[in-house]
Amino acid sequence: MQVDQIRQAFPALRRTRAGRPPIYFDSASMAMKPRPVIESLTRYYELFPSCGGHGRSVHWFGNEVRGEVSKARASLQQLVNARSANEVIFTKNATEAINLVAYSYPFQKADVVLTTDKEHNSNLCPWRKLEAKGRIRHEVVPSNDDNTFNLESLRQRIKAGGVKLVSMVHMSNLDGYTIPAKEVIDLCHAHDVPVMLDAAQSVPHRRIDMQELDVDFLAFSVHKMCGPTGVGVLCGKEESLNKLENFIVGGDTVADTFYNQEPLYLDSPWRFEAGLQDYAGIIAAGAAAEYLMGIGLENISRHEHELNKYVTEQLQRHEDIDIVGPQDARLRGGILTFFIRRLGLGDIGEQFDERANIMLRTGTFCVHSWFNARGINRNITATRVSLYLYNTMAECKVFVETVDEIMYETKSFPRVELGAGD
Repeated sequence: MQVDQIRQAFPALRRTRAGRPPIYFDSASMAMKPRPVIESLTRYYELFPSCGGHGRSVHWFGNEVRGEVSKARASLQQLVNARSANEVIFTKNATEAINLVAYSYPFQKADVVLTTDKEHNSNLCPWRKLEAKGRIRHEVVPSNDDNTFNLESLRQRIKAGGVKLVSMVHMSNLDGYTIPAKEVIDLCHAHDVPVMLDAAQSVPHRRIDMQELDVDFLAFSVHKMCGPTGVGVLCGKEESLNKLENFIVGGDTVADTFYNQEPLYLDSPWRFEAGLQDYAGIIAAGAAAEYLMGIGLENISRHEHELNKYVTEQLQRHEDIDIVGPQDARLRGGILTFFIRRLGLGDIGEQFDERANIMLRTGTFCVHSWFNARGINRNITATRVSLYLYNTMAECKVFVETVDEIMYETKSFPRVELGAGD
């Protein structure tokens, strides 16, 4: 993979501050945008800035919009190998996609929804809210001590019965670990339990095949895969989507309406895409999918693993640094989260930014529940490095050098325990 050539497509990476380029290690939050995606956005606004809704504006510009949206839907279908483009629903983000299923699924009182214990708040809060309303019971499948998935715990809980849906993070934004999705899905389907995967972190970084996995629902955000903000995707089997009630209704969801009977709603995907959509964003989402497929998801995954392996080995030299999750970098995709067991470090994220223009993430990464369940000492800040196709080994070496500097300068600082069970 020609990383130097790839970097030329990302205008933001050509900026400098104090004579130094940015080192962007925060792609798990937001990926940089390549020129083809940016150009597809401006192309809509410059050439055919019109309404392209289903059955609306059947003129020259409107027809062009519908054609471009249709192409984008087909590109997203190809990216994850959904069975049909009509199984691709556009949302605002993965959060809305998960909520769409949560609030539209035909749950009955006492139905159980299972998640992992490492869920992003977007795949935790909807289930907690539904449980608070008495509509479901939410239960958590505990991870192994090293944060890997405990398939036996899932097996025992599924056998116990009462589970209506399993909704799990595919690749964790906390530590980059990917659950054994195929085994999970096969186990659940053997007991007639459907599965939804929060694939916000996996779709941008590895090849996902919905048909091979046989997954019922797949949710992801486009802004993490080099696409625009404000666009997400829910993919679902047609028979699974047909079980869902309309989440939001109104314009573009209906075939006809009356005063004396219920509206006649369109089939999927249009009945789930209410109102005027972000056509520019959807078209750019298709451009992002084409861009990633052109580079090759296998190539991206291989590149990230190589970088993560190097950074992991370098951080493991420091006895006061603890890496979250599996210690083998091959099990953590492009994510590396770690704690420095020293008090008085200050804002570690600002230090990386100020010292070397390194942009990374600190805090709880919207996985507060994991930190709280383990009683993590809040005097210690978790730091997350998230790598992507445009990062280089040279950038990783600058990061390692910066870590070494910080560790040397703070070697006299008091050591602290991580928390309960340390």
